[in-house]
Amino acid sequence: MPGELFEIEGEKKKRVCYFFDSDVGGFHYGPGHPMKPTRIRMCHSLVMNYGLYKRMEIFRAKPATKREMTQFHSDDYIEFLSKITPSNMGNFVKEQHKCNVGDDCPVFDGLFDYCAISAGGSMEGAARLSRDKCDIAVNWAGGLHHAKKSEASGFCYVNDIVLGILELLRYHSRVLYIDIDVHHGDGVEEAFYTTDRVMTVSFHKYGEYFPGTGELRDIGIGKGKNYSLNFPLRDGINDENYKSVFEPVIQQVMESYDPAAVVLQCGTDSLAGDKLGCLNLSMRGHANCVKFVKSFNKPLLLLGGGGYTMRNVSRAWAYETGLATGVELGRDIPVNEYYEYFGPDYQLDVRASNSEDMNTPAYLERVKSIVMEHLRHVGGPPSVQMTDVPTLPIDVQMDDINQVEDMLDPDERRPQQLLDRRIQADGELSDSDDEGEGGRRDHASHRDSPSSNGSHSGGHKFGMGVGIMTAPAASTYGAGPSGHTTLPPAGLGTMDLDQASSNENETSAQPSAGGRGSPGYDEPKPEELAVSDSRNGR
Repeated sequence: MPGELFEIEGEKKKRVCYFFDSDVGGFHYGPGHPMKPTRIRMCHSLVMNYGLYKRMEIFRAKPATKREMTQFHSDDYIEFLSKITPSNMGNFVKEQHKCNVGDDCPVFDGLFDYCAISAGGSMEGAARLSRDKCDIAVNWAGGLHHAKKSEASGFCYVNDIVLGILELLRYHSRVLYIDIDVHHGDGVEEAFYTTDRVMTVSFHKYGEYFPGTGELRDIGIGKGKNYSLNFPLRDGINDENYKSVFEPVIQQVMESYDPAAVVLQCGTDSLAGDKLGCLNLSMRGHANCVKFVKSFNKPLLLLGGGGYTMRNVSRAWAYETGLATGVELGRDIPVNEYYEYFGPDYQLDVRASNSEDMNTPAYLERVKSIVMEHLRHVGGPPSVQMTDVPTLPIDVQMDDINQVEDMLDPDERRPQQLLDRRIQADGELSDSDDEGEGGRRDHASHRDSPSSNGSHSGGHKFGMGVGIMTAPAASTYGAGPSGHTTLPPAGLGTMDLDQASSNENETSAQPSAGGRGSPGYDEPKPEELAVSDSRNGR
């Protein structure tokens, strides 16, 4: 039986493009590393078995080329990523140190291909949004927000977000970037720290926490002053408190900045129970951010990001994919290749824990008032001089979005590429295209499968003592004042904010046809990774 879908009343139907490459689940950072690309294939399995493929177009994006990556990254860095492999890494010791590759960001088989798939989906999603081919583009393999121009950071090598935003800026005057990952979106903020054409807004844990940037006073410089907003949070924030600051801040951003397009990084390490996170959001609390941003009816690029408890990552992203298409997914998870991972209840839910919320109302109110004050200095959306849209190789591919179809086997009655792009019309009941829903299901019972509760063998723990796996003790690089210290600055420390606010209260209160345009369970065993492609829409 497929999973249940419930239409959301009053929702305007959106055209959704969903990007997935079945190869992404085959990459492996290494034993003991918390980042597991398999989570994206787990999410896709839920998406397909809930039947969401009927409500959106599914694409396998063309991997980004080295030339496209160097629109942001340095030539030498991209060349290094394309050459290094586990077998020759001994020849690149100097470059590894220079580019921060190793420990948190290890060298693994297929590293460059993994980066190309991630970046390709975000760039193609942005290109389709710019050309009004969809209203929402989804790429859960993207959202790698820590990567810098010439170095890797925090499990991220190529910053697909910056590349996607650059593509959007070719057609849109202003782009808003929102980050709900538990970690500060430092790579994206740094890339656009001096421009007013991109406003970055990040809600994140701050204070003795990776990457150490994202302090309240980091607001941009030069033309970009007041166009970088940071909302530093303490441990354990719950749904109610998160909503009480997220919605008013984003509402004011929309009114003051009036972006032409929005990019939302949906890192799920802000969920309760994440292996590396320290916040306490439920699945629905996290998804509320997606629902709220979608309500503004702006071209929207939804991207993945952090998230290290795989069963919860896939739950949240599948649920948010449903919201993008205008439906809520039913509570009972349908049978799928990873069904045993969702036990013992086999339900689509991530519940908040009973951990204490260290974010007092006084603290949140004080920080919100400061952020709002920064917004008042924006004084309305900036203007942009009219200019011709620069031509890139992507435009040639977009001229004929059906060019690949001309090369399909004419003897194949209905190529899978065409089926992936088909959206089932409202009221259509036939499933003949798929030979019945049962033909697209894995009917294996989780009770017959071996237990996956065994602990994996010990091994090298990546990043121990450095980087995203541990809280930095002192300085780190980055843009703005917080690029030099992680300690609360005098006069703006978190204790000062509480005290200041309380004092106030006392006185007052598939390859797409057109190419580019067109931690818990332990890590899965190799046999669990051998997933049939019959469910991935390829």
